[in-house]
Amino acid sequence: MPYKFLEARSGDLVPVWIDNSGKEYPLHSMMDPRKEAKRLIDTVQNEGFLVFLGLGGGFFPEAALEREDIGMVIVIDCNSDDINQLLSIRDYSHLIDNPRFRLFLEPSREYLEDAIIKIYQPVFYGGIRVIPLRPRTSLDSEFFAIAADAVGKAIVRVSADYSVQAHFGKRWFSNILNNVKNSYSLKHNLPSARRIAVCGAGPSLSIQINQLKTRRDEIFLIATDTSLPCLLNDNIIPDAIISIDAQNISYHHFMSGLPEECLLFLDLLSPPLLASLSKNHIFFSGGHPLTRYISGYDIDFFELDTSGGNVVFAAISLAEELGAEEIELYGADFSYPNGITYAKGAYIYSYFESRQNRFSPLETQASSLLYRTQLTKKYHPDGSWYYETATLSFYRERLEEKNMKAKLIPAEGLGAKINHKDTFAEPQSGMAQRTQRKEPEKNSFDAELFLNRYKAGLEKLVSSEKNASEFMTSLDDDGRNVLTTMLPLAAALKKHHPEWGFQELFKKTIDYCIRKI
Repeated sequence: MPYKFLEARSGDLVPVWIDNSGKEYPLHSMMDPRKEAKRLIDTVQNEGFLVFLGLGGGFFPEAALEREDIGMVIVIDCNSDDINQLLSIRDYSHLIDNPRFRLFLEPSREYLEDAIIKIYQPVFYGGIRVIPLRPRTSLDSEFFAIAADAVGKAIVRVSADYSVQAHFGKRWFSNILNNVKNSYSLKHNLPSARRIAVCGAGPSLSIQINQLKTRRDEIFLIATDTSLPCLLNDNIIPDAIISIDAQNISYHHFMSGLPEECLLFLDLLSPPLLASLSKNHIFFSGGHPLTRYISGYDIDFFELDTSGGNVVFAAISLAEELGAEEIELYGADFSYPNGITYAKGAYIYSYFESRQNRFSPLETQASSLLYRTQLTKKYHPDGSWYYETATLSFYRERLEEKNMKAKLIPAEGLGAKINHKDTFAEPQSGMAQRTQRKEPEKNSFDAELFLNRYKAGLEKLVSSEKNASEFMTSLDDDGRNVLTTMLPLAAALKKHHPEWGFQELFKKTIDYCIRKI
């Protein structure tokens, strides 16, 4: 028996680990484990989401749940036989029955990271803190080190997403509502192609452009919005263009022109101005929970995986949606080869030219763009070099991890090498020529009906509980879906009003949504 229980001086039962030599290791204070736990939890200030490594006697999570400002308590442990022994001797039901408590037993690294990402909502819980039960973690140090690393990676991803939500949340919500009235379903009218090329605006495009020209008649070409002026500069007209940016500066990508025969694919959170540029615009649902809610309302709205955080990733997802078996990739450097940020013809150069003067020439502005964040210089075997940033490395790694239905063929370039692990099935037949598309038929989306339904769903979200976790647990599926649509907006409101607690933030966010509708 690895555990036995001893009575502390306070009268509480403390689990004690017994090693093979018979040596005993108490997991808590043998004087007063509850006082020890309270002293630790009293150090928690703005963290409303706590992750404990090791269950032990449960004194730490118990003390945490006594505080109503702590919204969620996670416990991670391993060895189910040992846990079953603990549960058979001490009563943990007051923990397990609490809606703010979760126990993860022997989770894999991937499962744990994904679970934390799904559960942790900074806008409602505030900060997050990992607290190890040292006597317990020392007994299975390798497992708990992996668990701590998984939680740390989840925190990084959630924090990055939250930072973006806090910055763009209001703009996203406004753009989506304004676009809804101009939306229509086109899923069954999408073009299809087996061989597709995706074009980014990395510096390598300048040396790949001739290769792309020779392949033009054999492929369906999807241009990212950033690459459109680069292609037009070389008299290449794409079949489709995709844009996912919510900022109005996206308009600059189209100032060189937008060929009317091109399909323009827009995320529903794009600036409404972009949709007015083309009669052939098609909205899709990206990663915003409100756009996903809309696609659930109208099943003809197609969804694209935009989780890579950049438009090249979204364009590859679009190529898969159109039935691609092979996707050629141009201008995707995910780095700055030789210190150059964009390919020739990109809007940034004409933008800098329009703003330059004697004190701020084009070169100075380009350098400011390049050095605005920390750079890491890397070399190819041939001695050529490129700069990487943490963000660009993240974009590349997300693409390399993408589970694909098509074969990805990156063109040889100057930037960071893309090492994608093939997960596709080989085509059964030979080469497919570029597919001719039909003019899309517009099927009206009943925006008024949807907005009335959405407004009714918001009005039903009446919170009476004091705690965010208990409130979310009380919701049905539709209620949780509606609540989720509000989270990016709530993050933006919280940024400007950090003093708002859950109740006030929740009410203000609903009021804002209804006013906008």
